[in-house]
Amino acid sequence: MTSKSPVYINNMALINAMGFEHESLLHKLRIGDCSGMKPYDSKLTGHNFLVGKVTQQLPNLPSHLQHHNTRNNRLLLHCLQQLDTTLSDLLNTYSKSRVGVVMGTSTSGIAEGERALSQYMEEESFPDEFDYSQIQMSSPAEFVADYLGLKGPAYSISTACSSSGKVFASAQGMIQNDLCDVVIVGGADSLCDMTLNGFNSLEAVSSELCQPFSTNRCGINIGEGAAIFILSREPSEIELLGTGESSDAHHISAPHPKGDGAAEAMVMALKEAGLNSDSIDYLNLHGTATELNDSMESQAVSRVLGSDTPCSSTKPLTGHTLGAAGATEIGICWLLLQQENSHFLALHQYDGDFDPELPPINLVSEQTAAKPPKIVMSNSFAFGGNNVSVIIGRTQR
Repeated sequence: MTSKSPVYINNMALINAMGFEHESLLHKLRIGDCSGMKPYDSKLTGHNFLVGKVTQQLPNLPSHLQHHNTRNNRLLLHCLQQLDTTLSDLLNTYSKSRVGVVMGTSTSGIAEGERALSQYMEEESFPDEFDYSQIQMSSPAEFVADYLGLKGPAYSISTACSSSGKVFASAQGMIQNDLCDVVIVGGADSLCDMTLNGFNSLEAVSSELCQPFSTNRCGINIGEGAAIFILSREPSEIELLGTGESSDAHHISAPHPKGDGAAEAMVMALKEAGLNSDSIDYLNLHGTATELNDSMESQAVSRVLGSDTPCSSTKPLTGHTLGAAGATEIGICWLLLQQENSHFLALHQYDGDFDPELPPINLVSEQTAAKPPKIVMSNSFAFGGNNVSVIIGRTQR
């Protein structure tokens, strides 16, 4: 069998309820800073939610791209502007027909669609600035490609909460099969009433800060955000080591109760990376704080990685960013690998009352002694049992 060429992560940018500046984000991960979680009044439902909201001012789209004008795409533009130097260097090196785009999303421009429909119901006309293409799932990928003037493959993945984790598997295949030299991947989701009402109707939303793996957990907090990565064959400090995808198809909205599909994705990622379970220095859990997800994920983690691998859920800090969750949390893993002057792992922020009905897992606490992380894994699980695990690591391990 011919060995596959390595795929490197040349740079990364993100924005979420914690902010966007890397050093500040690392500090908040270290102390478990949940101050980005804010109250949100839903006009559609009449309910008040606790959400992870982006408070930074977002850039405006250029005039020729106004048909792409959604909050999701402005979140992505904020990330693109952070990556301007790296993108310029790559685009000056490679043909724009050899640069691909794969974005994950679950909301796309639904918030703009909600506002447009509200006006139509009152005035029988849509807003002048509303374009139907804004609510299509393809919008984030098309925006990034149009903004950068790219001519390579560009598409979105929408598999709910695993969307922007799966983009890494797609990009890896595109580069290793010589379809592209560079692939820009990531995800974006913004707050909208449809999502909040949908999860609320499933009785899956917590009115208080979520408590992953706690006896007292009672649901998720929705969040918004975006993250973008640049993947290529150009050697870099961080390498994409392995991806694993599975679909247990147990239920339309509930995972397999024993985590069979989740475990399969983790095992596949380890196998592709040529690693054993002892190689993982840190695992970013999907960790939604719903009863079923935490139960099945703890079983899968215990089965595949054992009870010693340090792990945490960062959703109490960002909210569950849904279609952007995979990229957001792989971005957090990337930040942990980039540490130079200190070595710590993301704190698992919860009430400390671990559910004794769950298999024991090593949740990161303030007392966790962390060696410099060199190889890390991130899990993302979605409706329908659509699962993905991604492993990234430092090139000199």
